[in-house]
Amino acid sequence: MRGILASSIGVTCAAALALPLAPPAAASAASVSSVSSAGTPAPVADVATRTVGTAGARAGARAEVPGSTQSLPLRPLTRERASGAVLGLTPRTVRTFSLLGVVWDDPSVDLHGRVQVRTRAASTGDWTDWQDVETHYTQHGADPDSSEAASGKARGATAPLWVGESDGVEVRVLPEPDAGEPEDVDPVGTGSDEGASDGEGAGEVSTLPAGMRLDLVDPGEAEPGESAEGAEGAEGAEPAEGAEVPRTGVMTAAAKAASAANSALVPLGATQIPSLTAEETREELVALRGTGLTEQQQAKPYIGPRPSIVTRRGWGADESLREKSFVYTSKVKAAFVHHTASGNSYSCSQAPSLIRGFYRYHTKSLGWRDIGYNFLVDKCGRIYEGRAGGVAKPVKGAHTMGFNSKTTGIAVIGSYGSKKPSSKAVKAVARLTAWKLGLHGMNPKKKTSLTSGGGNLYAKGKKVKMKVISGHRDGFNTSCPGGKLHKKLGSVRSKAAGYQGR
Repeated sequence: MRGILASSIGVTCAAALALPLAPPAAASAASVSSVSSAGTPAPVADVATRTVGTAGARAGARAEVPGSTQSLPLRPLTRERASGAVLGLTPRTVRTFSLLGVVWDDPSVDLHGRVQVRTRAASTGDWTDWQDVETHYTQHGADPDSSEAASGKARGATAPLWVGESDGVEVRVLPEPDAGEPEDVDPVGTGSDEGASDGEGAGEVSTLPAGMRLDLVDPGEAEPGESAEGAEGAEGAEPAEGAEVPRTGVMTAAAKAASAANSALVPLGATQIPSLTAEETREELVALRGTGLTEQQQAKPYIGPRPSIVTRRGWGADESLREKSFVYTSKVKAAFVHHTASGNSYSCSQAPSLIRGFYRYHTKSLGWRDIGYNFLVDKCGRIYEGRAGGVAKPVKGAHTMGFNSKTTGIAVIGSYGSKKPSSKAVKAVARLTAWKLGLHGMNPKKKTSLTSGGGNLYAKGKKVKMKVISGHRDGFNTSCPGGKLHKKLGSVRSKAAGYQGR
């Protein structure tokens, strides 16, 4: 029986999963300019950069180039306090967007202040209350000595905030109290776009980063095709109806290259990598590693069942946004768990839209080579492929600055400082780590040694003992992945070890 399973499952996967894992040849990405998928909006007075095309161009490019980004420079507001000025934007009409974040020039500079936004729902015209945006996001990103960090494209930014489809926005940035934080500021022209204007000549706010702007992201619409909701949930439950349908139009060369990285697992262009049983997964690993395993390991290798994973094609990645090549590390010794700090007001059917928004924000706004996380998990327990290069390969991400080498980054979509993560999400993280770490022989309940790349709590080159499954805060002075999610990591470790058969 073992031989039959090995030949039917493992042999076809050997080229892509054999350890060590060799990077595939880079493929050329199609060079396509970004085009908005939204209709023509009311005029926007201060958009610094925006991607707008004619209706005909939008119709022709929609399947290949979803979404757009609007960038609005922040300015000193008219109403000042004696204690200091406030940067921001008064209420205004903009092109439709669903995700936002504040960006600035220098990625090494932290924002010592408070960012608040309110938005107008496109469907009702109602304005939201003020919402806080998570400002401590610069600890994400590439390692300081990496080519990705040295590209000159990287920028500092807040966490992205998901607000749903909106067509109006207002923002204010207040310095920290020790820098002269103003009192609560009454918005100018609350709820109205008429006559809205920013103050001129109010001066710079010296305590805030230079070049601050608000980026508004339209993640693009889904195209007809197989639903990403077909992915099996962590609890094995059926997906909810009304799911967003992934983009499955004509594949560009870059899309084919990204899909080919998983082609030993699924056919080219598949939107989902199916789950395997524990026995099938173990037989697959034996076939892949062959004589590299002892007889005892061949009898029962420690690896969890492979979970179902929605591919990049499944969530509608526009492959023209990322760098063409893939970057790998030598192996995966640890997994860092994150939250996206993007809020919890999303439905699971919207998760592909959120991921497309994160992807565009990371590449176009922050200047990273690709989305930073290796995997993402929604609150219904579905797992999504993140950074391109192959889910079974040691793809180097940009998730935990200084500890991106020999690790994988998993982000649970949402904010978990005060809200508990769902049991399905926790179980999905356990299933994913049991499989991914098992490919590299790592025990989820143990510790491992990692070498700091700098830019975190440890000096560059320092060897640090870390838990094989750690939270972002374990390697950096940050609240990520949120206190409520971090408290669940003990359960994740135990469950993952159990899935591995330990």
